[in-house]
Amino acid sequence: MRRKIIPALILAFGIVNFSGPLLAHHGTAAFDTDKKVTLKGTVTEWFWSNPHCLLQFDVKGDNGQVVHWIGETQNPVTMTNGGWSKTSFKVGEEITVALFPVKNGLPLGRIITVVLPDGKMLDALKGTSGVRDYK
Repeated sequence: MRRKIIPALILAFGIVNFSGPLLAHHGTAAFDTDKKVTLKGTVTEWFWSNPHCLLQFDVKGDNGQVVHWIGETQNPVTMTNGGWSKTSFKVGEEITVALFPVKNGLPLGRIITVVLPDGKMLDALKGTSGVRDYK
């Protein structure tokens, strides 16, 4: 009996101890959710893929230098529920992106909304459940 209990306890401990980091992937700790940044830029690429869709765009600064930004959203299924699609963006399109930047200052962030050239707004939090706790 004891021969079965000890391996079972070790296995249970291992599962509990090492499964925590798997849940951490969906945290927002890297993003400064107290700071909303709005940027006007040009689409360079739109990745419609799991686990997150990525929008890459170039922003010309006041000094004339171009900064390449990457904004992430949810997965394609969630984004589809919010009205987004694989063809939401075209390379070269001028867009306005509101996002929560990463805390380390790199040109990365979590997209809140994107305004397309025709004025249509895509809400990255629409279609998600329980994500509206962002400020």
